[in-house]
Amino acid sequence: MRVLLVGGGGREHALALGLAGDPAVEALVAAPGNPGIAAVAQLREVTPTDPAAVAALAVEVAADLVVVGPEAPLVAGVADAVRAKGIAVFGPSAEAARLEGSKTFAKDVMTAAAVPTARAYTCEDAAAVARALDEFGAPYVVKDDGLAAGKGVVVTDDRAAAERHAAECGRVVIEEYLSGPEVSLFVVTDGEAAVPLLPAQDFKRVGDGDTGPNTGGMGAYAPLPWAPPNLVEDVMRDVVHPTLAELRRRGTPFAGLLYVGLAITPSGPRVIEFNARFGDPETQVVLALLETPLGGLLHAAATGTLGAHPPLRWRDGAAVTVVVAADGYPAGPRTGDVITGADRAGIIHAGTRRDADGTLRSAGGRVLCGTATGPDLAAARDAAYELVRDVELAGSHHRTDIAAAAVDGRITIPG
Repeated sequence: MRVLLVGGGGREHALALGLAGDPAVEALVAAPGNPGIAAVAQLREVTPTDPAAVAALAVEVAADLVVVGPEAPLVAGVADAVRAKGIAVFGPSAEAARLEGSKTFAKDVMTAAAVPTARAYTCEDAAAVARALDEFGAPYVVKDDGLAAGKGVVVTDDRAAAERHAAECGRVVIEEYLSGPEVSLFVVTDGEAAVPLLPAQDFKRVGDGDTGPNTGGMGAYAPLPWAPPNLVEDVMRDVVHPTLAELRRRGTPFAGLLYVGLAITPSGPRVIEFNARFGDPETQVVLALLETPLGGLLHAAATGTLGAHPPLRWRDGAAVTVVVAADGYPAGPRTGDVITGADRAGIIHAGTRRDADGTLRSAGGRVLCGTATGPDLAAARDAAYELVRDVELAGSHHRTDIAAAAVDGRITIPG
């Protein structure tokens, strides 16, 4: 099987490692890729959000499967263009990707499917924003209606900050705050059959103790030792299958990766958001524990044969990833700094570039992450931080508390 992987971030590096490790994948091309991905794939230049260019590249490299990593190409219709060429693609249509591309659309689908989620209003002017904030009260949750690379959500007790974010975004979804620990559940689906992966938890705030602004994610771990035993079963029954059924009813079946972001509230799991692709950095830990060959799994979802795929196999133990961010991230990350200590197993490249002379430099806000496995969560955490400690990047920062509460048994389910 020849595979074309679209994207060039940390998620795509993790996907590339998984695909390269599948004996059925005889050739792997990544576009545009990154220096880390270059170790396991041939890199090609392409604008990921240009459907025609991606489809043409898929034809040129004779791809049997195209895997679309980021959300923007999916919303732009890349999967549709590839399918129109008769090539199997892992990723939803542009219409189905509106689950992520529009918070309003996602809420409409959830309401129609009776999915448990927060009450919400879509607001387009200051008066509507004020009414919604008055009704829900603090903490205020204000979400950009469109794509915002994981940084379009503000959760704050500061009314002025909430109003300011709403004004900056224009069209927003304001919803009631959901209390409780958060969980990310990835579900591979061909539109009918649906296969859950391991639940994970990521860390959105930039600082220790969940302080500071939201980011694209500063670390993650899996599995979740504190999760309710029936969590996945309940979410599949109450969220995933009703959502997929509603999208089929609308004539826009969702095939690809459905990301379900959850809050485990006193009333049970509630959906915070849907995404239309693998999450970053949760992908790094979930795929590190997946023993089932990744290429075959994604191909089954892309060709409507997921129902016949063998049950997934998972490695024992746990995985932790810790993101190393550039100076100034998330507000205004500095790029172009030299990186050393990054060319080692377990280092995932997210925002890097390599000079002609081989020098590795930062090229984004989230630059690298140290991803490690271990026999238990504590061991995996120690190994991930050991990787991070050996990376040198001027002005960089990382959280020091990834998975700490889970290791110490400090996460409790409200009830």
